[in-house]
Formats: sequence, C-alpha cells, structure tokens
Amino acid sequence: MRTAREFQRVYAEGRRRAGALVVAYRLDREGPARVGVVVGGRVGRAVVRNRVRRRIREALGQLRLAPGQDLVVVARPAAASASFWELRGEVEDLLRALGAVTEAEG
Repeated sequence: MRTAREFQRVYAEGRRRAGALVVAYRLDREGPARVGVVVGGRVGRAVVRNRVRRRIREALGQLRLAPGQDLVVVARPAAASASFWELRGEVEDLLRALGAVTEAEG
C-alpha cells in the first residue's frame, strides 16, 4: 500500500482493533495481502520512528498473513519504549483478533 487513498479506504471501511502499543485495521479485498505501517511524529524523532517501523515490519514478517486483505498497523507513542517481543506479541494478538493471520511461522 502506498497512496493516501488506499490508507484512507482501509481506515474508513475496515475493521479496527486497538492495543496499548499499536492499532490494526483490516479490509477484505481481492489479491495478495498488502500491508502498510504508520509511525507518526508523536512516537518520537526519526531514529526512534524508524526503529519502531522496522520492528513492526519484522513482527509482520514472522506471521503468515491470509491473502485477500489490506492491513494497516499504526504505532502509538508507547511503542517507542516497548521491546520487540512486546510489540510482536501485540501485533500478533490484534491481527489474530481481526482474522488476518492464518498461522504463526517459526
């Protein structure tokens, strides 16, 4: 997912689950799963935002995502001080609650 229009559609029409560290949105569609990661300025300076973004992407990479969906994961400010394992656990829990994960790998 790249364009603002794609993200806005997921926000407006998708299902939402919120945790202390991230908010996850899911919208069903045709084709392979697409994922967007949003880490806003309130999370911290650029180095911190990039670290959080990398951790979320790694957590998503360790999950087997079901095809036919758009996912958006939005980091909350608390994600900046969370460990990778806390972040991974919450991302997995929220995506399972949304029905976005078929099975965890590894």
